[in-house]
Amino acid sequence: MLNTNLKRVLGLALLAFTPSALFAQDIAIHAGELHTVSGTVISNAVVLVQGGKITALGKAGEIQIPEGIARAQAAVVTPGLVDAHTVVGIAGYLNQDGDQDQLERSEALQPELRAIDAYNARERLVSWVRSFGVTTMHTGHGPGAVISGQTMIVKTVGDTVDQAVMVPQAMIAGTLGGESLWGDSKPGTRGKAAAMLRELLVQGQTYSAKREKGEDGFETNLRLEAVADLLQGKTPLLLTCNRHQDIATALRIAREFKLRLVLDGAADAHLLIDQIKAAGVPVVLHPSMRRAQGDAENLSMETAGRLDAAGIPIAIQSGFESYVPKTRVILFEAAIAAAHGMPRDRALRSITLGAAELLGIAERVGSIDVGKDGDFALYDGDPFEYTSHCVGTIIDGKLVSTKER
Repeated sequence: MLNTNLKRVLGLALLAFTPSALFAQDIAIHAGELHTVSGTVISNAVVLVQGGKITALGKAGEIQIPEGIARAQAAVVTPGLVDAHTVVGIAGYLNQDGDQDQLERSEALQPELRAIDAYNARERLVSWVRSFGVTTMHTGHGPGAVISGQTMIVKTVGDTVDQAVMVPQAMIAGTLGGESLWGDSKPGTRGKAAAMLRELLVQGQTYSAKREKGEDGFETNLRLEAVADLLQGKTPLLLTCNRHQDIATALRIAREFKLRLVLDGAADAHLLIDQIKAAGVPVVLHPSMRRAQGDAENLSMETAGRLDAAGIPIAIQSGFESYVPKTRVILFEAAIAAAHGMPRDRALRSITLGAAELLGIAERVGSIDVGKDGDFALYDGDPFEYTSHCVGTIIDGKLVSTKER
């Protein structure tokens, strides 16, 4: 898997395409190595995409390529990368108040805030991560409040959110720990934050019961409608927790209210592997190279490998950077995990099929299989080697990036 002595069958930086490929949805992709992720690595392979969907793949010579179809080729082809948690498109590269919509600080509990109403499809960070092979992102309201708002899943294309969106309401994001403790009228302690979250969930239970009964005078409440979705299991709760006691609190609350919990960040997860596994809770792990400070001071570059080895569903995220570079690149974060004990094929899986499964979109993206979306990342060598480059990104059969990164 991703051998560092990879023979670059098609050259060091070889990406061939016709001008029509920029607009085509039908394309044949030639790969020196094709990493399907769901199956074996295929050498000297061809993938055929028609109507934006994968229709055939296999050894070159076994796949009949229609006349006049656009072609691309690269030494290594992987599925398009899936970023399991980011705020790109909600937070912008300018680092100015006007493009920082990831966190509304007026209240600690705001589950009604919709990511789809804030997403900027033309944000330059979207095209930046796309140029590294990221084709799908789980983005939205970020860490910093007990409940900060909703998240969504998008493709990294389009001029409008309607063109980009895959799942308009994916999860509801929240935080337990130091990042959510603002003081004053907001939670100043961990106990207060947990109590506020429980109170909101109890209000949601009462609201749901009244709605079900159709009581006279019942009024729709957007905040509690979102909470009702949590309680009914329609929407998972994505809780950013890094210290071990906060992770334990998240597991406890999820058990009490029968929530679909997804742990986010989870710097201390290696201290609670048995508990997390027993709870059947997946983990969107912090970026491997996140700064080890604050609640995340106990993080380790080995945690991804340890959780994966324990059989805990895991995806690696780019996370949120409050200052430059404003976003990380999941390709690099997975490479560091691979360098610190995580098998290389599993590291690739954590930013492709593993992330797609965790997000509930694996029927469309995450692996190279017939019937799935034609999303690919093209590289001139081993993607996890610093000397290699992403030389092309294809989404729904369209060549959307040819910058060498």
